[in-house]
Amino acid sequence: MTAAVMAADGSFDPVISKLITSLKEADSLSEEQDLGFLQNLLQSKELNALVNVHSKVAKINKDDRIAPLLSASMQVLVEVLELLAPRCHISPLCREIFHLLQTPHLQSLLLAHDAIAQKDFYPHLPEIPVEVDEDEETIKIVQLVKSNEPLGATIKTDEETGKIIIARIMHGGAADRSGLIHVGDEVIEVNNINVEGKTPGDVLSILQNSEGTITFKLVPSDGKLDQRESKVRVRTHFSYDPEQDPYIPCKEAGLGFARGDILHIVAQDDSYWWQARKEGEKTTRAGLIPSRALQERRVLHERAQKAANNNNDETKAENDDFDRELIATYEEVAKLYPRPNVYRPIVLIGAPGIGRNELKRRLVARDPEKYKSPVPYTTRPMRPGEVAGREYLFVSREKMESDVVNGKFIEHGEYKGHLYGTSAESVKTIVNAGCVCVLAPHYQALKSLRTAQLKPYIVHIRPPTLEKLKKTRTQARARSTFDESNSRGFTDEEFDDMIKSAERINLLYGHFCDDEIVNGELTEAFERLVSLANKVESEPLWAPVSWVQ
Repeated sequence: MTAAVMAADGSFDPVISKLITSLKEADSLSEEQDLGFLQNLLQSKELNALVNVHSKVAKINKDDRIAPLLSASMQVLVEVLELLAPRCHISPLCREIFHLLQTPHLQSLLLAHDAIAQKDFYPHLPEIPVEVDEDEETIKIVQLVKSNEPLGATIKTDEETGKIIIARIMHGGAADRSGLIHVGDEVIEVNNINVEGKTPGDVLSILQNSEGTITFKLVPSDGKLDQRESKVRVRTHFSYDPEQDPYIPCKEAGLGFARGDILHIVAQDDSYWWQARKEGEKTTRAGLIPSRALQERRVLHERAQKAANNNNDETKAENDDFDRELIATYEEVAKLYPRPNVYRPIVLIGAPGIGRNELKRRLVARDPEKYKSPVPYTTRPMRPGEVAGREYLFVSREKMESDVVNGKFIEHGEYKGHLYGTSAESVKTIVNAGCVCVLAPHYQALKSLRTAQLKPYIVHIRPPTLEKLKKTRTQARARSTFDESNSRGFTDEEFDDMIKSAERINLLYGHFCDDEIVNGELTEAFERLVSLANKVESEPLWAPVSWVQ
């Protein structure tokens, strides 16, 4: 007999070798037959193979599993693109990497990697069923440490049973992070105080007066709702202050925002209240905001009340405009990345006389090879000194009316008996030539311009305060654009009309705008316009999600 067993790889197994040595030294075994049997068993090839397999399997644990380094490589790619974008115009290498990372093949590969990395392919044994007495009610006790942070849960009274139940778990809040409290759980006690017969307000008072650790006694709900976060981002088209909202379930759980903010909508399962975070903020806890349906209902109610309380002509005209417009609440958005030699048109809207045409002229003059503006069409006669195709393209009224009916103009209108307009084909020609198309249309043209094909960047040129508007135009000796001869300055009435028109544009069309420029000092306004034009060309910006897909 050998003193040790040869392993499959040529080495000796030390454990079995030690056992055989111990057997030889043992004198407690009375029967030699038993000793021989054990020695033969320990030296058998079969047992040796099993021991080797066991040794290898025993070394395998969760830390040794083959796992991806990260499961969100696509998010890393997006972050890298945002870092590279401002440097593209400085470094050719950055520009090359920036364009490489946007190729569909690479992005598809990373998306496939993330989809696989986020799944667990290791087998899991089913849990051993525990026999529970059906007549016995399961109770769970949850303890949370109270801090300055809200608990992140709302409660309500069940309409059928009258019991206090968990109505909502805020994503990222203390209750959500604990993983122990779920929607539908019945609250029996809070800090040893029975809540039977109490209102949600009573329970809230108990929580507010509690210090240190808060103990909940709960009856678990029958099923757990899916708490996975959505990836929806929206741009807000209205401002919201939860402190001023009498209908929010819990003011402390509300999330305030201003019009134009980007929100990450993490849950939309409630018909009236969504959960959201502000994009880019470090906080993990989500807050409550009105859902789209709730906000639309509020706007309709406010309009109906306003119409009932005001019967003047101005209010009627405003309501007529509202009836023609969609109710602006939230717009789903995604990051739109700049593409080489494909530039987004820059569209300047604003009140008549505010100076958007002058800003357009200066931008085109700054780099005529890069910035171009389409030549408008008109049915009026050519004036002395004008050149066909330079200031205007002159056509007959019959021809222009026919083209308008056929949808060939992105904007058109009539002024003093003559038609004016900009053709869609002229805009596409400039874009396809690799130039930046600069437009200053009437604001009602935004419906035709704001499409996934053109992807315009829209800037509202707004007036300063009435005092500064008068002062800057007087100092610059600005000529009134309402006078065809440009022989006089602006009147006080025209200044007032500019302010009112700008407010009206902001109310009805402001949600279409990506940014705004206050045109007080023309030089400062132009510098701001140049800065925005460079940003559109080099940085990823939020745009309607349909433009990105």
